[in-house]
Amino acid sequence: MDIPRKNAKRQRRIRRGLYTVAGLLVIGLITMGLSRLQPAAPSVDRRTLWIDTVKRGSMLRQVRGVGSLLSEDILLVPAGVSGRVTRILVEPGTIVEADTVILELSNPELDLELLNAESQLNSAQAKLAAQKVSLADQLLGMEANLAQMEAQHREAKLRAEVDQKQFDDDLISELNLTLSQARVENLEELLVINKKRLTMFRDQTIPAQLSELQAAIRQADSLYQLKQRQVDSLHVCTGKPGVLAQVKDKIEPGQQVAQGTILAKITNPSRLKAQLKVPEVQARDVRIGLKAEIDTYNGKIAGKVSRIDPTVMEGNVTVDISLNGDLPDGARPDLSVVGTVEIERLDDILYVGRPVFASSESTVELFQLVEEGRYAIRSLVQLGRSSVSTIEVIEGLAVGDEIILSDMSQWDEQERLRLK
Repeated sequence: MDIPRKNAKRQRRIRRGLYTVAGLLVIGLITMGLSRLQPAAPSVDRRTLWIDTVKRGSMLRQVRGVGSLLSEDILLVPAGVSGRVTRILVEPGTIVEADTVILELSNPELDLELLNAESQLNSAQAKLAAQKVSLADQLLGMEANLAQMEAQHREAKLRAEVDQKQFDDDLISELNLTLSQARVENLEELLVINKKRLTMFRDQTIPAQLSELQAAIRQADSLYQLKQRQVDSLHVCTGKPGVLAQVKDKIEPGQQVAQGTILAKITNPSRLKAQLKVPEVQARDVRIGLKAEIDTYNGKIAGKVSRIDPTVMEGNVTVDISLNGDLPDGARPDLSVVGTVEIERLDDILYVGRPVFASSESTVELFQLVEEGRYAIRSLVQLGRSSVSTIEVIEGLAVGDEIILSDMSQWDEQERLRLK
């Protein structure tokens, strides 16, 4: 028969406890080990990234701006008077001459004002004609009186001479002789006064009165000419040869326009310039006379900076580029273009493609490729002067290093990426 062992049950309990403690110890060690491991790097598809290699050599600094072609010879045609558009005779894009009528306006009130001005002019001219007749009549009357007075003076002199002979022969008294001589002297004084009066009337009074009426005629004529020009301006002419261009606010038949409204724009398509909008942070290096190149998407044109707007509008600076050489086919005013301005050439420097959101003279964190391009780690890089698509590397990278230029903002919390 079997003899039961007294300590078998106790030994089994001891072994079970040892196994439990050992299991817990192993689980704790595994947990501790796993906690010290780095998290797995997230994977990024290499094909979605823009990667460039750091190089040493010459870098051409450029700034880029977008804009359009503009005519250097532009004439804006404003409305000389207010009116309603009755007819549009010429459409934009048409070649016009200086006297081409492009549209017609109507203004009944202006037509009435022209008739009133013409009536005032005719009335002033009639008044002048009537005054000339009246003054001429007065002048003839004064000349007749003067002639009559001269006849009386001659008669009185003859009478005085006769009386002198009779007095010498004691035929008349001394009193009669004195009266004859006094009459001669009186007529002489009256004759002198009337001659002065006639001269004053002819040389001063008549011109003064006629001048006043002539001034009224000139004023009436000026008003009439003004109204006539205003009526003529209802037939809107170009004013110079060129090509009719579209204005900002298109004019439609039946539209009421105010005086000064721009009705048309005349351009010279053979004289064009480019007007670019350059970001203000890049425009600080732009100078007048710098070389530039304008891309019309159908050819490129060389040019140079001719004007820089002193003000900043909506974060951009306006830069005018004068063009050299023949224009490519299709170049016309308001054509959208892209232009680059050459700032300077930097020799023997480290440079790389310009990362997204990177600015000149700044320190940024970029992802640098390591382990033969299988991983990318975050690196601190100091950047220098920038161009349109490249930027100078001051510190943090060496020749041959590869960096990611794409927007990596979604990985801001990651220090290491795996490229697949």
